[in-house]
Amino acid sequence: MVSRSRTLTITLGLVAVTGLLSGCAGGSADAGSTGAAGGADAPATITFVGYGGGGQDAQIEAWQKPYTEANPNVTFVNTSPPDVAQVKAQVESGSVQWDVMATAPYAAQQNCGTLFEKLDLSAIDQTDLVEGTVGECYLGNWINATPIAYRTDAFPAGEGPTTVADFFDTEKFPGQRGIVTNLQNGILEYPLLADGVAPDNLYPLDVDRALDKLDTIRDVTTFAPNVGALQQAVEADQVDMFLLPDSRLVPLLQGGMDLTIVWDETVASLNAFAIPKGAPNKDAAVDFISSVVEPEQVAKISELLGVAPVNTAAKPQLDEFTKQVEVYGPANTGGTVLQDVDWYADNFNDVSTKLTTWLAG
Repeated sequence: MVSRSRTLTITLGLVAVTGLLSGCAGGSADAGSTGAAGGADAPATITFVGYGGGGQDAQIEAWQKPYTEANPNVTFVNTSPPDVAQVKAQVESGSVQWDVMATAPYAAQQNCGTLFEKLDLSAIDQTDLVEGTVGECYLGNWINATPIAYRTDAFPAGEGPTTVADFFDTEKFPGQRGIVTNLQNGILEYPLLADGVAPDNLYPLDVDRALDKLDTIRDVTTFAPNVGALQQAVEADQVDMFLLPDSRLVPLLQGGMDLTIVWDETVASLNAFAIPKGAPNKDAAVDFISSVVEPEQVAKISELLGVAPVNTAAKPQLDEFTKQVEVYGPANTGGTVLQDVDWYADNFNDVSTKLTTWLAG
Protein backbone atom coordinates (compact mmCIF):
# COMPACT_ATOMS: atom_id res chain seq x y z
CA MET A 1 0.00 0.00 0.00
CA VAL A 2 1.49 3.31 -1.04
CA SER A 3 1.53 5.86 1.74
CA ARG A 4 -0.08 9.17 0.91
CA SER A 5 0.97 12.48 2.41
CA ARG A 6 -0.65 15.82 2.04
CA THR A 7 0.85 18.02 -0.62
CA LEU A 8 3.20 20.62 0.73
CA THR A 9 4.24 23.31 -1.72
CA ILE A 10 6.94 25.64 -0.47
CA THR A 11 7.74 28.74 -2.44
CA LEU A 12 10.04 31.35 -1.00
CA GLY A 13 11.08 34.36 -3.05
CA LEU A 14 14.14 33.24 -4.90
CA VAL A 15 14.01 29.53 -4.10
CA ALA A 16 14.12 28.79 -7.79
CA VAL A 17 17.23 30.90 -8.12
CA THR A 18 19.25 28.97 -5.59
CA GLY A 19 16.91 26.46 -3.99
CA LEU A 20 17.86 27.98 -0.68
CA LEU A 21 16.16 29.91 2.11
CA SER A 22 16.79 33.64 1.80
CA GLY A 23 17.28 36.27 4.45
CA CYS A 24 19.79 34.30 6.51
CA ALA A 25 23.10 36.05 6.29
CA GLY A 26 25.32 34.87 9.04
CA GLY A 27 28.82 35.02 10.38
CA SER A 28 31.20 37.88 10.09
CA ALA A 29 34.44 38.12 8.22
CA ASP A 30 37.67 39.69 9.35
CA ALA A 31 37.86 42.83 7.27
CA GLY A 32 41.47 43.35 8.17
CA SER A 33 44.58 42.44 6.23
CA THR A 34 44.42 39.33 4.09
CA GLY A 35 47.34 37.08 3.40
CA ALA A 36 48.62 36.87 -0.13
CA ALA A 37 47.77 33.66 -1.93
CA GLY A 38 50.15 30.92 -0.97
CA GLY A 39 50.97 31.59 2.64
CA ALA A 40 51.74 35.12 3.81
CA ASP A 41 51.78 35.39 7.59
CA ALA A 42 49.03 38.03 7.88
CA PRO A 43 45.95 36.51 9.54
CA ALA A 44 42.78 36.02 7.54
CA THR A 45 39.34 34.77 8.52
CA ILE A 46 37.42 33.30 5.60
CA THR A 47 33.65 33.40 5.90
CA PHE A 48 32.52 30.23 4.16
CA VAL A 49 28.89 29.87 3.07
CA GLY A 50 27.72 26.34 2.31
CA TYR A 51 24.50 24.35 2.28
CA GLY A 52 24.69 23.37 5.94
CA GLY A 53 24.15 19.96 7.50
CA GLY A 54 26.31 16.94 6.88
CA GLY A 55 27.46 18.26 3.51
CA GLN A 56 29.08 21.30 5.06
CA ASP A 57 30.54 19.16 7.85
CA ALA A 58 32.18 17.06 5.13
CA GLN A 59 33.59 20.19 3.48
CA ILE A 60 35.10 21.27 6.78
CA GLU A 61 36.69 17.85 7.18
CA ALA A 62 37.90 17.40 3.61
CA TRP A 63 38.91 20.95 2.74
CA GLN A 64 39.08 23.40 5.62
CA LYS A 65 41.03 21.30 8.12
CA PRO A 66 43.83 20.40 5.68
CA TYR A 67 44.01 24.00 4.53
CA THR A 68 44.32 25.49 8.03
CA GLU A 69 46.95 22.89 8.90
CA ALA A 70 49.00 24.07 5.94
CA ASN A 71 48.13 27.73 6.53
CA PRO A 72 47.87 28.32 10.30
CA ASN A 73 47.31 32.05 9.74
CA VAL A 74 43.90 31.27 8.19
CA THR A 75 40.72 30.48 10.11
CA PHE A 76 37.16 29.86 8.93
CA VAL A 77 33.74 31.08 9.97
CA ASN A 78 31.04 28.77 8.64
CA THR A 79 27.50 29.83 7.88
CA SER A 80 24.58 28.87 5.64
CA PRO A 81 22.64 28.94 3.42
CA PRO A 82 24.22 30.52 0.34
CA ASP A 83 21.88 32.91 -1.45
CA VAL A 84 22.45 35.06 -4.54
CA ALA A 85 19.93 37.58 -3.19
CA GLN A 86 22.06 38.01 -0.07
CA VAL A 87 25.15 38.57 -2.21
CA LYS A 88 23.28 41.22 -4.18
CA ALA A 89 22.20 42.97 -0.98
CA GLN A 90 25.73 42.92 0.43
CA VAL A 91 27.33 44.17 -2.78
CA GLU A 92 24.80 46.96 -3.30
CA SER A 93 25.13 48.14 0.31
CA GLY A 94 28.91 48.06 0.16
CA SER A 95 29.11 45.75 3.18
CA VAL A 96 30.22 42.39 1.80
CA GLN A 97 30.71 39.87 4.59
CA TRP A 98 31.09 36.60 2.68
CA ASP A 99 34.35 35.36 1.17
CA VAL A 100 33.50 31.97 -0.36
CA MET A 101 30.03 30.84 -1.40
CA ALA A 102 28.82 27.50 -2.76
CA THR A 103 26.69 28.10 -5.84
CA ALA A 104 25.65 26.88 -9.24
CA PRO A 105 28.39 27.82 -11.72
CA TYR A 106 25.89 29.43 -14.06
CA ALA A 107 24.62 31.73 -11.29
CA ALA A 108 28.16 32.97 -10.80
CA GLN A 109 28.79 33.24 -14.54
CA GLN A 110 25.68 35.29 -15.33
CA ASN A 111 26.55 37.67 -12.50
CA CYS A 112 30.27 37.65 -13.26
CA GLY A 113 31.96 40.95 -12.48
CA THR A 114 28.80 42.42 -10.94
CA LEU A 115 27.98 40.22 -7.96
CA PHE A 116 30.96 37.87 -8.14
CA GLU A 117 34.66 38.50 -8.57
CA LYS A 118 36.49 37.64 -11.77
CA LEU A 119 39.12 35.15 -10.68
CA ASP A 120 42.72 34.62 -11.65
CA LEU A 121 43.03 30.83 -11.40
CA SER A 122 45.99 30.54 -13.75
CA ALA A 123 48.12 28.93 -11.03
CA ILE A 124 45.88 25.85 -10.98
CA ASP A 125 47.12 22.83 -12.90
CA GLN A 126 44.13 22.01 -15.09
CA THR A 127 45.61 18.93 -16.76
CA ASP A 128 43.37 16.45 -14.96
CA LEU A 129 40.37 18.66 -14.28
CA VAL A 130 37.00 17.85 -15.83
CA GLU A 131 36.12 20.25 -18.65
CA GLY A 132 34.27 23.29 -17.34
CA THR A 133 35.68 23.08 -13.81
CA VAL A 134 37.46 26.45 -14.11
CA GLY A 135 35.27 29.41 -15.03
CA GLU A 136 35.79 33.14 -15.21
CA CYS A 137 33.98 33.70 -11.91
CA TYR A 138 33.76 30.22 -10.38
CA LEU A 139 35.70 27.08 -9.62
CA GLY A 140 33.94 23.71 -9.66
CA ASN A 141 34.40 21.45 -6.63
CA TRP A 142 32.36 18.30 -7.37
CA ILE A 143 29.75 16.83 -9.68
CA ASN A 144 26.38 16.20 -8.05
CA ALA A 145 24.01 13.55 -9.37
CA THR A 146 20.31 13.79 -8.53
CA PRO A 147 18.84 10.38 -9.28
CA ILE A 148 15.25 9.31 -8.83
CA ALA A 149 14.84 7.19 -5.71
CA TYR A 150 11.99 5.80 -3.67
CA ARG A 151 11.28 4.33 -0.28
CA THR A 152 11.29 0.61 -0.88
CA ASP A 153 8.56 0.11 1.72
CA ALA A 154 6.22 2.37 -0.29
CA PHE A 155 5.86 -0.15 -3.10
CA PRO A 156 5.46 -3.94 -3.23
CA ALA A 157 8.70 -5.75 -3.98
CA GLY A 158 9.68 -5.36 -7.61
CA GLU A 159 6.77 -3.05 -8.40
CA GLY A 160 8.34 0.37 -7.92
CA PRO A 161 9.11 2.90 -10.65
CA THR A 162 11.97 2.06 -13.01
CA THR A 163 12.04 5.01 -15.44
CA VAL A 164 11.81 8.78 -15.48
CA ALA A 165 8.39 8.44 -17.12
CA ASP A 166 7.22 6.34 -14.16
CA PHE A 167 7.96 9.24 -11.83
CA PHE A 168 5.30 11.24 -13.67
CA ASP A 169 2.79 8.37 -13.99
CA THR A 170 0.43 8.98 -11.07
CA GLU A 171 -2.03 6.26 -12.10
CA LYS A 172 0.45 3.41 -12.26
CA PHE A 173 2.56 4.75 -9.38
CA PRO A 174 0.40 6.74 -6.94
CA GLY A 175 2.05 8.41 -3.98
CA GLN A 176 3.68 11.63 -2.91
CA ARG A 177 6.58 12.94 -4.97
CA GLY A 178 9.39 15.16 -3.69
CA ILE A 179 11.35 17.67 -5.79
CA VAL A 180 13.87 20.33 -4.76
CA THR A 181 13.20 23.69 -6.43
CA ASN A 182 16.92 24.26 -7.01
CA LEU A 183 17.63 24.37 -10.76
CA GLN A 184 20.74 22.24 -10.16
CA ASN A 185 18.64 19.24 -9.15
CA GLY A 186 16.90 18.58 -12.45
CA ILE A 187 13.52 20.21 -11.85
CA LEU A 188 13.36 21.20 -15.54
CA GLU A 189 15.30 18.37 -17.17
CA TYR A 190 13.35 15.48 -15.65
CA PRO A 191 9.89 16.54 -16.89
CA LEU A 192 11.27 17.00 -20.40
CA LEU A 193 12.87 13.55 -20.32
CA ALA A 194 9.57 12.10 -19.09
CA ASP A 195 7.77 13.89 -21.92
CA GLY A 196 9.89 12.15 -24.52
CA VAL A 197 12.71 14.61 -25.18
CA ALA A 198 15.91 12.74 -26.00
CA PRO A 199 18.83 13.42 -23.62
CA ASP A 200 20.96 14.78 -26.46
CA ASN A 201 18.21 17.24 -27.44
CA LEU A 202 17.43 18.73 -24.04
CA TYR A 203 19.23 22.03 -24.62
CA PRO A 204 18.07 24.64 -25.19
CA LEU A 205 15.49 23.72 -22.56
CA ASP A 206 11.82 24.17 -23.46
CA VAL A 207 10.93 25.66 -20.07
CA ASP A 208 7.22 26.05 -20.80
CA ARG A 209 6.96 22.40 -21.83
CA ALA A 210 8.77 21.35 -18.66
CA LEU A 211 6.40 23.35 -16.48
CA ASP A 212 3.38 21.92 -18.30
CA LYS A 213 4.64 18.43 -17.51
CA LEU A 214 5.24 19.39 -13.88
CA ASP A 215 1.61 20.53 -13.76
CA THR A 216 0.57 16.89 -14.20
CA ILE A 217 2.07 15.95 -10.81
CA ARG A 218 1.73 19.26 -9.01
CA ASP A 219 -1.05 18.09 -6.68
CA VAL A 220 0.95 15.09 -5.46
CA THR A 221 4.35 16.75 -5.14
CA THR A 222 6.20 18.32 -2.24
CA PHE A 223 8.28 21.18 -3.64
CA ALA A 224 11.05 21.64 -1.09
CA PRO A 225 13.11 24.86 -0.94
CA ASN A 226 16.40 23.03 -0.39
CA VAL A 227 17.93 19.57 -0.28
CA GLY A 228 17.96 19.48 3.52
CA ALA A 229 14.19 20.02 3.68
CA LEU A 230 13.55 17.21 1.22
CA GLN A 231 15.95 14.89 3.05
CA GLN A 232 13.95 15.50 6.22
CA ALA A 233 10.70 14.77 4.37
CA VAL A 234 12.14 11.44 3.22
CA GLU A 235 13.24 10.57 6.74
CA ALA A 236 9.75 11.36 8.02
CA ASP A 237 8.09 9.14 5.35
CA GLN A 238 6.32 12.20 3.93
CA VAL A 239 7.31 11.41 0.34
CA ASP A 240 7.35 8.08 -1.48
CA MET A 241 9.54 8.89 -4.50
CA PHE A 242 11.85 11.83 -4.92
CA LEU A 243 14.72 13.59 -6.72
CA LEU A 244 17.50 13.84 -4.15
CA PRO A 245 21.23 14.43 -4.65
CA ASP A 246 23.76 11.67 -4.06
CA SER A 247 25.28 13.58 -1.13
CA ARG A 248 21.90 13.47 0.65
CA LEU A 249 21.10 9.87 -0.22
CA VAL A 250 24.31 8.64 1.41
CA PRO A 251 23.40 9.64 5.00
CA LEU A 252 19.94 8.12 4.55
CA LEU A 253 21.49 4.84 3.44
CA GLN A 254 24.01 5.00 6.27
CA GLY A 255 21.12 5.52 8.68
CA GLY A 256 19.52 2.28 7.58
CA MET A 257 16.74 3.56 5.31
CA ASP A 258 15.65 1.03 2.71
CA LEU A 259 15.82 3.02 -0.53
CA THR A 260 15.82 1.99 -4.16
CA ILE A 261 17.73 4.18 -6.60
CA VAL A 262 16.35 4.31 -10.15
CA TRP A 263 19.11 4.37 -12.74
CA ASP A 264 17.37 5.39 -15.95
CA GLU A 265 18.45 8.84 -17.13
CA THR A 266 20.09 10.76 -14.29
CA VAL A 267 20.65 14.51 -14.18
CA ALA A 268 24.03 15.62 -12.86
CA SER A 269 25.40 19.11 -12.34
CA LEU A 270 28.63 20.87 -11.49
CA ASN A 271 28.72 22.43 -8.05
CA ALA A 272 31.07 25.37 -7.59
CA PHE A 273 32.54 28.07 -5.41
CA ALA A 274 32.34 31.77 -6.18
CA ILE A 275 33.68 34.83 -4.38
CA PRO A 276 31.31 37.76 -3.83
CA LYS A 277 32.51 41.01 -5.38
CA GLY A 278 34.34 43.03 -2.76
CA ALA A 279 34.98 40.03 -0.48
CA PRO A 280 37.15 41.25 2.42
CA ASN A 281 39.53 38.27 2.16
CA LYS A 282 39.62 37.71 -1.58
CA ASP A 283 43.28 36.64 -1.84
CA ALA A 284 42.98 34.03 0.91
CA ALA A 285 39.67 32.87 -0.54
CA VAL A 286 41.18 32.34 -4.01
CA ASP A 287 44.06 30.38 -2.52
CA PHE A 288 41.67 28.24 -0.50
CA ILE A 289 39.29 27.32 -3.32
CA SER A 290 42.29 26.52 -5.51
CA SER A 291 43.30 23.86 -3.00
CA VAL A 292 40.01 21.95 -3.13
CA VAL A 293 40.59 20.69 -6.69
CA GLU A 294 43.83 18.92 -5.74
CA PRO A 295 43.56 15.11 -6.01
CA GLU A 296 43.68 14.35 -2.29
CA GLN A 297 40.95 16.83 -1.39
CA VAL A 298 38.80 15.77 -4.34
CA ALA A 299 39.08 12.12 -3.33
CA LYS A 300 38.21 12.91 0.29
CA ILE A 301 34.98 14.76 -0.50
CA SER A 302 33.90 11.94 -2.83
CA GLU A 303 34.53 9.40 -0.06
CA LEU A 304 32.46 11.40 2.40
CA LEU A 305 29.53 12.38 0.18
CA GLY A 306 29.51 10.04 -2.80
CA VAL A 307 29.82 12.94 -5.25
CA ALA A 308 31.75 12.54 -8.50
CA PRO A 309 35.28 14.00 -8.62
CA VAL A 310 36.23 16.99 -10.77
CA ASN A 311 39.87 15.84 -10.88
CA THR A 312 40.41 12.61 -12.80
CA ALA A 313 43.67 12.02 -10.91
CA ALA A 314 41.68 11.58 -7.69
CA LYS A 315 41.18 7.96 -6.66
CA PRO A 316 38.50 7.90 -3.96
CA GLN A 317 38.03 4.73 -1.94
CA LEU A 318 34.26 4.45 -1.76
CA ASP A 319 32.38 2.40 0.84
CA GLU A 320 29.24 0.30 0.43
CA PHE A 321 27.00 3.36 0.68
CA THR A 322 28.82 5.81 -1.56
CA LYS A 323 29.21 3.11 -4.22
CA GLN A 324 25.42 2.92 -4.46
CA VAL A 325 25.21 6.53 -5.69
CA GLU A 326 28.32 6.59 -7.89
CA VAL A 327 26.89 8.18 -11.02
CA TYR A 328 29.94 7.39 -13.16
CA GLY A 329 30.45 3.97 -11.59
CA PRO A 330 29.01 0.48 -12.13
CA ALA A 331 25.91 1.21 -10.04
CA ASN A 332 24.57 3.48 -12.78
CA THR A 333 23.15 1.15 -15.42
CA GLY A 334 21.43 3.97 -17.30
CA GLY A 335 22.50 7.25 -18.86
CA THR A 336 23.70 10.56 -17.42
CA VAL A 337 22.79 14.08 -18.48
CA LEU A 338 25.29 16.72 -17.35
CA GLN A 339 23.69 20.16 -17.19
CA ASP A 340 24.75 22.67 -19.84
CA VAL A 341 26.52 25.41 -17.86
CA ASP A 342 26.75 27.77 -20.84
CA TRP A 343 23.01 27.58 -21.58
CA TYR A 344 22.11 28.20 -17.97
CA ALA A 345 24.61 31.05 -17.71
CA ASP A 346 22.89 32.78 -20.63
CA ASN A 347 19.38 32.14 -19.32
CA PHE A 348 19.69 31.76 -15.55
CA ASN A 349 17.85 34.90 -14.42
CA ASP A 350 14.96 34.52 -16.88
CA VAL A 351 14.51 30.82 -16.18
CA SER A 352 14.68 31.38 -12.43
CA THR A 353 11.98 34.06 -12.62
CA LYS A 354 9.72 31.84 -14.73
CA LEU A 355 10.10 28.89 -12.36
CA THR A 356 9.51 31.04 -9.29
CA THR A 357 6.34 32.44 -10.85
CA TRP A 358 5.11 28.92 -11.62
CA LEU A 359 5.81 27.73 -8.10
CA ALA A 360 3.90 30.68 -6.67
CA GLY A 361 0.97 30.09 -9.03
